[in-house]
Amino acid sequence: MFEAAELGRKLSKQEFDQIEPDLHTALLAAQRSLRETDIPVILIVSGVEGAGKGEVVNRLNKWLDTRGIMTTAFWDESDEERERPAYWRFWRRLPPKGNIGIMFGSWYILPIIDFVFGRIDDAEYEKRLQRIWNFEHMLSEDGALIIKFWFHLSEKNQRKKLEKENKDHKYTPILKKFSKHYKDFAKTSEYAIRMTDQGGSPWHIIEADDKLYRDITIGKIIHDALVTRIQKQSDKPSDLTVNEESIISKICKDLTVLDGVDINKKTTEKNYEKQLKKYQKKLNALSWEARKQNRSTIAMFEGWDAAGKGGAIRRMTACIDARLYKTISVAAPTDEEKAQHYLWRFWRHIPRAGYVTIYDRSWYGRVLVERVEGFAHPIEWNRAYQEINEFEEQLVESGIILCKFWIHITKDEQLRRFKEREKTPWKVHKITDEDWRNRDKWDNYKHAINDMVIHTSTEYAPWSLIPGNDKRVARVEVLKTVCDTLEASLDT
Repeated sequence: MFEAAELGRKLSKQEFDQIEPDLHTALLAAQRSLRETDIPVILIVSGVEGAGKGEVVNRLNKWLDTRGIMTTAFWDESDEERERPAYWRFWRRLPPKGNIGIMFGSWYILPIIDFVFGRIDDAEYEKRLQRIWNFEHMLSEDGALIIKFWFHLSEKNQRKKLEKENKDHKYTPILKKFSKHYKDFAKTSEYAIRMTDQGGSPWHIIEADDKLYRDITIGKIIHDALVTRIQKQSDKPSDLTVNEESIISKICKDLTVLDGVDINKKTTEKNYEKQLKKYQKKLNALSWEARKQNRSTIAMFEGWDAAGKGGAIRRMTACIDARLYKTISVAAPTDEEKAQHYLWRFWRHIPRAGYVTIYDRSWYGRVLVERVEGFAHPIEWNRAYQEINEFEEQLVESGIILCKFWIHITKDEQLRRFKEREKTPWKVHKITDEDWRNRDKWDNYKHAINDMVIHTSTEYAPWSLIPGNDKRVARVEVLKTVCDTLEASLDT
């Protein structure tokens, strides 16, 4: 693979000076056009040590308008990053739509280094490369333009460059360590490139012996990719293809997973108070134990309007020290959030190790309200199931304890609560015209919920369907489930 990048291509200074002004101008024009689109551009800058990756990044920041560029160098992980899932650091640095993000290193660095130095085995390396493939595929399917550069030097030329850097006092011990493993890095990197080279995010292997040739080459590739993609911007997905109902929904038109919930379950006030006190006391102790063990917790609540999500959340937070938790109330995305992949706003709130984040509504909006209300195209919400499963798997793999709740009530009970809210002064703010409109689409939501549970209730992140007609039952069930999950996950 790398032989094609060892041909000795060069560009004279005169040739460079003839090409550079026009290329510079064309890149700026393409960047200006990019700002009027909803395309985020991700440039990945990787390659062998000594290939001039830092010089490339500097050149790009010189050629392009820095007001539309975010440059991130990924190297050592911070304490803050180590306390969260590995991809948290990458999600935070994704560029918004119409902007360019330069990833100096990116998600490729650690898997390659860890494999070369024997920190992970073949199976784990394959798994990490598959995760990279899935991540990039998800971003490109959502509209991102991903341009990946691998800058290559032969072993002989790398040695020459590093010897020169040594004379200039730029040759660090870590570069010396890496250069001793040139063949191992080449073999490992070649495999990574082959396994992650896909139509939506292809690799460009760049010969880096001559920096003038190198820089003009990457400038042309970026320009051509921008122009091609911008010209296709008007192409919209066809109305095709993906049926809006799952096969199961077609076979069982009226029967859903919600019909298996024991909705008539009730409890007495005396028993409720007893159970509430028991599980709140237990949750308080377990939350501190999780803090001690550096295990973070995410509790995510979905449910019908007026199902009692807020009440269940308040019974949770009442017994957890305020220093340990935060509650995220998820509403319609802001302009900043709309400029990113829909999962971005949830990645940014992942708790540090030992803390608790409670989501009132969540990432499942993509396959619920966005599906039913037509805010997401069928292609988008159908692929979201796998994207969500991948997201939750990463959370759990990193040590996060994840609880997912759907609070279920009947349509008649919802109507009773709506009318009660309209008559109660301190509850009237809870009922809106949108709540009534959503109620009119009850059956559509019911089938969307059915598909959601079927596609995303996994071994590592199962759904808990909570009967909510009796609010007291729902609150105790939620507390008990959280306590049971923590107990099963912690070393107690």
